[in-house]
Amino acid sequence: MTTLNKSHRGTQRRWRIGGLLGIGVLVNYFDRISLSVAAPQLQQEFHLSSSDLGLLFSAFFWTYALLQIPTGLILDRFGVTRVGRWGALLWGVASTLTACAGGFGGIFAARALLGVAEAPGFPVSAKATGYWFPRRERAMATAIFDAAAKFSNVIGVPLVALTVVHLGWRWGFGLTALLSVAYFIAFSLIYRDPSQDRKLSDREYQYIVQGGAAAEGVGQAGSLAMLGYLLQQRKVWGLSIGFAAYGYVFYLFLTWLPGYLVQSMHMSILKSASYAAIPWVFATLSDLLVGGWLIDHLIARGHDETRVRKGVLLGGMLLGLAVFGATTTSDPVIAIIWITIALSGLAAAAPVGWSLPSLIAPRGGTGTVGGIMNFANNMMGAVAPIVTGYIVGSTHSFTNAFLVAGGMLIIGVFAFVFLLGRIEAIAEPPVTSDSLAGQQG
Repeated sequence: MTTLNKSHRGTQRRWRIGGLLGIGVLVNYFDRISLSVAAPQLQQEFHLSSSDLGLLFSAFFWTYALLQIPTGLILDRFGVTRVGRWGALLWGVASTLTACAGGFGGIFAARALLGVAEAPGFPVSAKATGYWFPRRERAMATAIFDAAAKFSNVIGVPLVALTVVHLGWRWGFGLTALLSVAYFIAFSLIYRDPSQDRKLSDREYQYIVQGGAAAEGVGQAGSLAMLGYLLQQRKVWGLSIGFAAYGYVFYLFLTWLPGYLVQSMHMSILKSASYAAIPWVFATLSDLLVGGWLIDHLIARGHDETRVRKGVLLGGMLLGLAVFGATTTSDPVIAIIWITIALSGLAAAAPVGWSLPSLIAPRGGTGTVGGIMNFANNMMGAVAPIVTGYIVGSTHSFTNAFLVAGGMLIIGVFAFVFLLGRIEAIAEPPVTSDSLAGQQG
């Protein structure tokens, strides 16, 4: 790999790249949450049931989840720069088509296309973070883009709600389309891998590399050989099952929290948007301060890396069980308090999960590990809205839906404890004649 001559100025280029990735995830999630905000208007205009809404909420996640493993393989083959650019461009196309849809079928198809477009989003950010940050800063760097997913609900839900209420639901999707195109332009102009970035100083480049950044380049095994090898690893299964449990609860609230407040707490769209923002404010802070800063701080002070990361991971998952508390009240304030505790705990755990692919993957396998993990996570994003819609439609209550979510978290805790093990790199797969042929092909 050719390394360009770099400037000798001491910069903080890596944190600017981290901020760029965070903005990308922020816009990415504006696209996702727009449907949940517009749902009451869509339900009224197209005469949709709760089950119909559940299907619409899930449309994005079916394609998004099913493409995670192929996306990981493509990402490991073609790199962050190319895959990131094409993905961002397609976000805007999909949101534009949603704004132009004429009914249930059109919206479902457009949301499925959005799932295709955004499939590379998080794997691109995770892989880029592995390239750009040393291990000692990996938690905070990961927390930047993961916190953006939570913060999108703080500013995105009210912004889209105002647009939907005053201009109609089509303009809500039009707004996110414009933001997506703007990010595509920014990413194309700014992002390069460290070895190809002329604005990265030699001093900072050496700091990144010597600090244990993931090696750029392709793996020693072919893509399919790497996938087969990783699917045999207990660590990968522990990470995937645990993060799937996290994903079930996260996506339940991402898709259904405004609807829960409108249906169960009898709020208007604007009032539900303001209430729904509260848990996400605290989740954003928890993501950055606990999942990011605290982990890096403790590791820098010499604490065992596995113990610190797994402690936050398991502690956050256990706090997520506060979702059970929301089943015991009909007071919206008390319900929001319980949901805030649950989402704050999960938010602290999330950066640990997103940092793990670059920490445990063999060389050239980060995208594939991230794809496997994100496939499991987002299959729950497809399942949770449908299951929740079915339960709410059948019982006219969210109680059983929240009980199911808590049960999923318990399964996730067991997976992290008994399958994940120490946070250390998986040995590289043996190089065979088949894998060599795969590289040459």
